[in-house]
Amino acid sequence: MKPQNWVNPLRDERDKRLPRIAGPCGLVIFGVTGDLSRKKLMPAVYDLANRGLLPPGFSLVGFARRDWADQDFGQQVHDAVREHARTPFKESVWARLAEGLRFVPGSFDDDEAFARLAKTVAALDEERGTGGNHAFYLSIPPAAFPTVTQQLAEHGLAGGDQPPNVWRRVVIEKPFGHDLASARELNRVVNAVFEEESVFRIDHYLGKETVQNILALRFANQLFEPIWNANYVDHVQITMAEDIGLAGRAGYYDGIGAARDVIQNHLLQLLAFTAMEEPLSFEPSQLRAEKVKVLRATKAVGPFDQTTARGQYAGGWQGGVKVRGLLEEEGFAPDSTTETYAAVTLAVQNRRWAGVPFYLRTGKRLGRRVTEIAVIFKRAPHLPFDHTATEELGQNALVIRVQPDEGVTLRFGSKVPGSTMEVRDVTMDFGYGHAFTESSPEAYERLILDVLLGEPSLFPANEEVELSWQILDPVLEHWARSGKPEPYAPGSWGPPSADAILARSGRHWRRP
Repeated sequence: MKPQNWVNPLRDERDKRLPRIAGPCGLVIFGVTGDLSRKKLMPAVYDLANRGLLPPGFSLVGFARRDWADQDFGQQVHDAVREHARTPFKESVWARLAEGLRFVPGSFDDDEAFARLAKTVAALDEERGTGGNHAFYLSIPPAAFPTVTQQLAEHGLAGGDQPPNVWRRVVIEKPFGHDLASARELNRVVNAVFEEESVFRIDHYLGKETVQNILALRFANQLFEPIWNANYVDHVQITMAEDIGLAGRAGYYDGIGAARDVIQNHLLQLLAFTAMEEPLSFEPSQLRAEKVKVLRATKAVGPFDQTTARGQYAGGWQGGVKVRGLLEEEGFAPDSTTETYAAVTLAVQNRRWAGVPFYLRTGKRLGRRVTEIAVIFKRAPHLPFDHTATEELGQNALVIRVQPDEGVTLRFGSKVPGSTMEVRDVTMDFGYGHAFTESSPEAYERLILDVLLGEPSLFPANEEVELSWQILDPVLEHWARSGKPEPYAPGSWGPPSADAILARSGRHWRRP
């Protein structure tokens, strides 16, 4: 089928208010039997179809080592959608989506399976009008990337000789390596088959509404820019806490740890959005350029014995339930040094942020599930009140809540009603749930749609990935030489050494 350029003559390209709908295309998922596909990817595809954002002829192809026919795969997708989809199930939407479901059984080193995949994709171009446009989602371990990308290239699926208006794209999940050297090798392997503009590295945090709202908050308002710098900001805390343990992820997590799993990608991306300069426009190249500038300027602050902390959750009671410690979890060696808590101190070495520490922390089995960015401002240089009037006055803070209660909180001092002057902290609160009638889409909805549209703004480029490892590698190398992680009680907020990081400068961690 000859590819076509699909243009709506009634649509002005400059009008961004209407949702963009993907043109003719298909999605191929490798590792389609895994939890990510079942709980996130398949439901996200259905939700996009339910919102009318996928083309009528959209196709979804699964590839895995299961002896399934197309109908068996369709039942798996149906069950996943019914259980995990965000939007209501509609039979008419499902029937239209189910027409484009296909399954190809085989292993990653099976040449015949990839030949069948190539025939399936070609048949969909004819039957469904997908126009040769296909994205390949690698929901598989990074060790399998070389094999799969090479198979795609050898069977003509990577799109090297496609017409200019036909695209092939690849989507890869973290971890993007385990250090700088492995990240560079991974980038080399992928870029040998797909050009960099066709590579989409998924960081699902960047698909969340509140992460994107950081840009709106900073650059659509005059209010914050004058004080968004070292003259007024004391420090910044970026936290991602979970109240659960490994929940069966021991095989993946052992040897990776909290810093590699979360700080290297999620938290450093949040730092980049928080600290970046205003881009000239929101074109992907401009947005990425500003993030790269920030990451280049970011360094880990030493000495690491005093500015970093790592821990492992111990066994005990949490929420009235007896829980096992990390070293008691199935799949972990009793002498494992894999950390489940990590905290680091970073500095952004530019004029705007000189002298402002950025504290990043993440952990499992902590007090509650929360992700937030807290910009803590300096105290007023002079208070014309009696000391007793401001005893309960803390520092002003702007807190961006990424999850679970998405929104923004501003903390400032206010007079307590009464006949005396007493100033106490109060908060002003914005929440997505009660400010907007439309519910936020799941992160994977936004990101999968952006892949199909070829919109790379929310996907880290290879340079960002490598810069993130350059920031974190010195800390990881220090930890590898210096003993074991410190145990901490389940339900707490980490080991005592984490509190000491801030206490040395007279600061303390926020209690989310």
